[in-house]
Amino acid sequence: MTTFDEREAGFEAKFTHDADVEFRVVARANRLLGAWAAGKLGLTPDAAEDYARAVVHAEFEKAGHAAVLDKVMADLAVRGLGVSADDVRAAMAATTAEARRQVMDA
Repeated sequence: MTTFDEREAGFEAKFTHDADVEFRVVARANRLLGAWAAGKLGLTPDAAEDYARAVVHAEFEKAGHAAVLDKVMADLAVRGLGVSADDVRAAMAATTAEARRQVMDA
């Protein structure tokens, strides 16, 4: 194997690793956001766990953070809790930071 091939393999391995880490961060952040929203909704522990899973799946249904924001906002609006989009975005930022910390520490 040449030096170029070794470098290419190294870059490919790093890209794969970085993509895996980012996937785990997003999934964990969405689960944490789901737990936050479940607390606002007053769900039981079992229902909160199911809700957190549903928030994680929302990312895959429409692909993107907007789908997660839309789901959480719609669910909170149904209950008339008066939580703004800015509140949810702030929670998303906080849960993303916490998820990144948790994934990197694991």
